[in-house]
Amino acid sequence: MGEGGWLHGRACKHTYTHVCARTHVHMAAHTHTYVHAILLPPPSDPKSLLQTQPPGSLPVPPRSSPHGPGSAGRLICGRRARPRPEQSGGVLKKLGLSEDEDLQLMLQGSLLLKVTSRRAKERRYRLQEDGITVVSERRFGRMASKHSFSVAHIVSVHRGHHSEGLRRYGCAIPEWNCFTITFEGGRRNLDLGARDEDVALRWVRGLRTLRGRLRGMSQRERLEHWIHGMLQRADKDKDNRMCFQEVQIMLRMANIHMDNAYAHQLFKECDHSGDGRLEDQELEDFCRRLLRRPELEELFGHYSGEDCVLSAEELRDFLQDQGEEGTLHQACAIICAHELNEKARQQGLMTLDGFTMYLLSAAGDILNQEHTEVHQDMSQPLCHYFISSSHNTYLTRNQIGGTSSTEAYVRALMMGCRCVELDCWEGPDGEPIVCHGHTFTSKILFRDVIEAIRDCAFKRSPYPVILSLENHCGVEQQATMARHMKAILGDMLLTQPLEGQDPGVLPSPEQLKGKVLVKGKKLPELQCETCSVTSIPDEEEEEETEEEDRLQAKDASHVAPELSAMVVYCQATPFPGLAQALQQPRPYEMSSFSERKARKLIKEAGPTFVHYTSRQLSRVYPLGLKMTSSNYNPQEMWNAGCQLVALNFQTPGYEMDLNTGRFLGNGGCGYVLKPQFLRSPHSGSPHPLVLRIRVITAQQLPKLNREKLSSIVDPFVRVEIYGVTADCSKQQTAYRSNNGFNPRWEETLTFQLRVPELALVRFVVEDHDSTSCNDFVGQFTLPLGSMREGYRHIHLLSKDGASLAPATLFVHVTCKRP
Repeated sequence: MGEGGWLHGRACKHTYTHVCARTHVHMAAHTHTYVHAILLPPPSDPKSLLQTQPPGSLPVPPRSSPHGPGSAGRLICGRRARPRPEQSGGVLKKLGLSEDEDLQLMLQGSLLLKVTSRRAKERRYRLQEDGITVVSERRFGRMASKHSFSVAHIVSVHRGHHSEGLRRYGCAIPEWNCFTITFEGGRRNLDLGARDEDVALRWVRGLRTLRGRLRGMSQRERLEHWIHGMLQRADKDKDNRMCFQEVQIMLRMANIHMDNAYAHQLFKECDHSGDGRLEDQELEDFCRRLLRRPELEELFGHYSGEDCVLSAEELRDFLQDQGEEGTLHQACAIICAHELNEKARQQGLMTLDGFTMYLLSAAGDILNQEHTEVHQDMSQPLCHYFISSSHNTYLTRNQIGGTSSTEAYVRALMMGCRCVELDCWEGPDGEPIVCHGHTFTSKILFRDVIEAIRDCAFKRSPYPVILSLENHCGVEQQATMARHMKAILGDMLLTQPLEGQDPGVLPSPEQLKGKVLVKGKKLPELQCETCSVTSIPDEEEEEETEEEDRLQAKDASHVAPELSAMVVYCQATPFPGLAQALQQPRPYEMSSFSERKARKLIKEAGPTFVHYTSRQLSRVYPLGLKMTSSNYNPQEMWNAGCQLVALNFQTPGYEMDLNTGRFLGNGGCGYVLKPQFLRSPHSGSPHPLVLRIRVITAQQLPKLNREKLSSIVDPFVRVEIYGVTADCSKQQTAYRSNNGFNPRWEETLTFQLRVPELALVRFVVEDHDSTSCNDFVGQFTLPLGSMREGYRHIHLLSKDGASLAPATLFVHVTCKRP
């Protein structure tokens, strides 16, 4: 494909009969009842263009519906228009849920108790008319406090005293009156209690129903739902008609800035009745103009020619230009799966609508869909994998005064984390606790943490979970820890080496499926046999703890035989130095390094350190002096082959974006096979390549300041490469003023990569600000090896990793050997 422009031209010949047949389908597509109105072929009237469209984009035709005035066949955003008297069921009707009694109750609203550590507060929770937002309101005299959440961000809904919060603070509320909502990203669980069991049950069922329907939506349906929700919010008097002022509100909600005179002209062109309001067909015309994708029309037209439909042969050519296998059979299968028009589908043809559906589906995603399943060799030793690892897993905020919670373990494990940390301290009544010592963080019972791990360890991934114990308990409570792990984890807990396993080689993730491993101090065998107790220094203690704290905790560095017996393949030992470690390799032993010490080793003895990490497990953790629990760049540690690069999962930022991106592939199972040259340092060299990314457009970027309608983003796109030092670079596009709805750049960014096997690519959208720091809009990070070539959509995520649907970038990617 060409580097800077649209695809090279091709000469395509068709028989007269084929052209006539295709023309018939093309005409039929315009009159078919279910054709999506928002992507009809372009017109010749230049007045219909949005002011924000770039020069050269194609205009939209005036509407010519086969239905007469008042016809039931009218469409809004590609769906049938709702009757005018209908006020609240429009969106639910489109979702096929208008008759759902649970959702009708949620629309009316319910008084629910929000359970927190302070006290339960009664608030009114109500599902909004967009069918996706739930608002809670509490009154303080004449003042009202409002909060909201999106059903699209819900991970799960559980009845009963399921959460730690309800178990601790909701005991006074009957169990089946309670339910817990967990969210993606960094939002904490929401614990609620109803006045009676039936209300709780109906909210749980209703939320699950909505979540299931929303998760099953295609990108196209999400877009239609999004624009319809904006129409409803802008329609202040709820009469299903839009005056000019309401249209202006909707445009600003959609992140579009239009000159008032031009907007009024466009409004008048769509107001065919001349009554100063848009309704039904007129609203449909207006929405169609907003949702056009000129860049897709151009791409489609390049391959389809003048008859405006793609044959299976032409679609095959497009697929081959995409770098895919591109057989005729595959092209026919895509038409059957994505084409909306029945007549076109029957004749093996694809309309613009079907082409758009295909590019917005998972098949058009930049992430290789084969990598959403486990696809790597999982039978190699543990030390040959990068392993998703968490530091201070128990914290929900910073390590000085933050809250400790079992929720944090659940969240990390559900993100694919395979190594969690437990800082164990002496607790009251003989029960060990987990917390950040000598700080104001809250405390949780060790037993509760182990129960949470048992319940969630293998929901996201079947591969082994490592419990990294930082032990500050005395011998008696260590024995209690051992009893709790054995009783709660049962057969999950690995307490003996695998039968027949070579003692000189670590077992593989495949061999350890469904097992929980303990990383901790191990007594010498002789001392274990005689049940004696010895003192073994903790490397993290040595580097991070003040001298007086070490004196106070000297008893905590003794090891109980019961706990020692549970340590098998992850025996924590002080780092003996590279020379000794390489001369006397002990695969079952592993050392931990602060980020500072790891950087020093990499700088002073990089190749030797890589040799070390190819044979033994190593763990890197953040400096303990970081009061805000900030993270370090994990990429430099991965470059040296370090397996367990532990980060503060509760702290959003580019570091966690990189971690999420690193473990996005291989099914998100938390284990990623290291490149061959990091597994066997003398086995070969990397394969350089040239990466070209043409940033074409963005769609429906989120509005940063929802309270200020006049605030429209000025977006630009930055592409960042993280890998070996020579490959790290950033390039960005120019910004587009006042357009977060459909900005267009058409800029190509080129990167020379020497070690592509380690590279991560991060796409970032920011709001340009000439007087202060740019504001973050969205991002997506993935491994270069999981990135597909060709025309691709990128689905953006928020700062804490939540979906920003329907916000996307549209790019073209090529990778070539130099």
